[in-house]
Amino acid sequence: MKVLVTGGLGYIGSHTVVDLLNENYEVVIIDNLVNSKIDVLDKIKKITGKDVTFYEYDLCEKEKIEDVFKKEDIKAVIHFAGLKAVGESVLKPLMYYKNNLMSTINLLEVMKDFNVKKIVFSSSATVYGEPKSLPIYEDFPLSTTNPYGSTKLMIENILEDLYKSDNSFDITILRYFNPIGSHKSGLLGENPNGIPNNLMPYIVRVATGKLKILSIFGNDYDTVDGTGVRDYIHVLDLAHGHVLALKNPKTGLKIYNLGTGLGTSVLELVTTFEKVTGVKINKQFVERRKGDVAACYAAINKAKEELGFAPKYNISDMCQDSYNYVKKNKDI
Repeated sequence: MKVLVTGGLGYIGSHTVVDLLNENYEVVIIDNLVNSKIDVLDKIKKITGKDVTFYEYDLCEKEKIEDVFKKEDIKAVIHFAGLKAVGESVLKPLMYYKNNLMSTINLLEVMKDFNVKKIVFSSSATVYGEPKSLPIYEDFPLSTTNPYGSTKLMIENILEDLYKSDNSFDITILRYFNPIGSHKSGLLGENPNGIPNNLMPYIVRVATGKLKILSIFGNDYDTVDGTGVRDYIHVLDLAHGHVLALKNPKTGLKIYNLGTGLGTSVLELVTTFEKVTGVKINKQFVERRKGDVAACYAAINKAKEELGFAPKYNISDMCQDSYNYVKKNKDI
């Protein structure tokens, strides 16, 4: 089966492509390289020994998507592509709404035109806003605290309305929590362009001396140590969740949390990183970041029961693999 992966050279996308290839899917990638790098293609081939078809296209240009569907016999889509930095979205909301919504609508229109009805969408735990209780279940009320999260929720609404209008669509929405870690080979990992927005790339850059100090946003939350609590999931476990979603015999519109079900504070993550690697992380506390919530971790019962989803890796694994990646790639 030939699967189109949008944003397939990005952090989560590239790991998912590797898992797909290992499961003998054919893969076509569309990526505009705004927050990814072309050398990831070679790394995917090095890991898997297999080729993928790559198009350096932007989903905001509908005719480019049509070109891919004309050339390739696409049977399913995994949709990662989109701008994804919470802080940047607060500063540049119009850019986020325009890019994330337009690109997705273009993609869905072309899928409909070519009668490709199976899609797995990369959503986010940000759609739960400030949760009233923990852990977070899929049927919790939805709200958002930042424009990035709002685009994810709007796309979920678009997908739900699309399904109501045409229930021959097979739609899976995956709400992920906080992916970290890297491929065991050390070839693939999180390598954002510019200053990192996510925690782990920041930690590893401080560990290697590329950055002087880690800024921790807020130490006055109502949590175990005052720092934000998140459900960190190894990117390999998260990637495999997408393959399980493709294989899921259940059809229709389905929504799953993908996390570990465990909450870890920022300080706990930093301490674990120091313990695993033996590297001291210089850190400072700064003001809370707009749009951040105090604590967020998943109930994953539904994904376990319906997808057979079972995370294999713990926080120590995530820290070790992240550090291995940055040690192997000196340019990060």
